[in-house]
Amino acid sequence: MALIKEIVQEALNTGYLSVVAEDQIRMLIQTNYDSDDLDAWIILQRAIVAGDVKQESRRKKASLSSKSKEASANIKLAYQVAAEMAFAAAMALTMPSNNAKDQASLGA
Repeated sequence: MALIKEIVQEALNTGYLSVVAEDQIRMLIQTNYDSDDLDAWIILQRAIVAGDVKQESRRKKASLSSKSKEASANIKLAYQVAAEMAFAAAMALTMPSNNAKDQASLGA
């Protein structure tokens, strides 16, 4: 099975993310991935929000009403915020941990 970063690279190259590829990423993100995969996933989310990568529709779309367009914009914003949060978490997890003697303690 392909790595997340390989699926992401294909989507970035083609400008298109199929439902199958999206499902593969979802499955991989739940099982095993590394920091490079997480970085690639964040880049993909940003590309989707920016409109550089189009996602295959999971259902047939009717013409969007103004409320639907607003909801779509809100969902894109939520994806962007989630991607930024995931990036911050990834950065925090890659930082070296401090030794116990370097940490401030309460009441000492």
